Amino acid sequence: MRRAVVSTQAIRVGVIEDHPLYRAAVARVLEEAEDIELGAVADSVARFAVCRQPAGSVVVLDLKLRGIADAAAVMEVVGMGHKVLVVSAHAGQSEVLGAISAGARGYLSKDADGEEILRAIREIASGNSYVSPTLASFVLNSTRDRNAGPKLVLSERERQVLSLVAAGERDQDIAEAMSISVRTVRSYLDRIRDKTGRRRRPELTRLAIEEGIAHPS
Repeated sequence: MRRAVVSTQAIRVGVIEDHPLYRAAVARVLEEAEDIELGAVADSVARFAVCRQPAGSVVVLDLKLRGIADAAAVMEVVGMGHKVLVVSAHAGQSEVLGAISAGARGYLSKDADGEEILRAIREIASGNSYVSPTLASFVLNSTRDRNAGPKLVLSERERQVLSLVAAGERDQDIAEAMSISVRTVRSYLDRIRDKTGRRRRPELTRLAIEEGIAHPS
């Protein structure tokens, strides 16, 4: 008597990584996994978008890319309807929290081996999240601090500037979009930094996401 064959649907996975050797290595790991269907592989978010990877895929995403990068890249890919797993050499607190706040379902450093990348992909495809144990404390501490802190008050113009920063715009681009001078843009940014204590652009992007004023470009 023949045994019935039970077929399971493969997990569709795309890759956005600008380092050629690492991109090829990740693609090879995915191709060799029996339950993975490798889709679009690109070196930037813009090129990935052209490939039209089916919505609902898991996308392995580097943060430091040409063009759209960091949390703005996460938002852009999430906006395409995908589940994002960040795999980055940059695994500081601001990068991890910015990516998770932007909608990433998982975060690994590039120290992770192929088995852990596959494990994270399978968890995310099942509707769960996956953050490597060494980075999980960032998320737990941030949640605790956010619940304890006072409500931030920004002016409408400050919120508009912050939204454009989160979209990856430069000071010159923000000035043109708002019909103001670059000097005025920087004045708004100084006020936002003074109010929030957030200095770097990734930290400001994370703030915009927390405040609900960040949108995919």
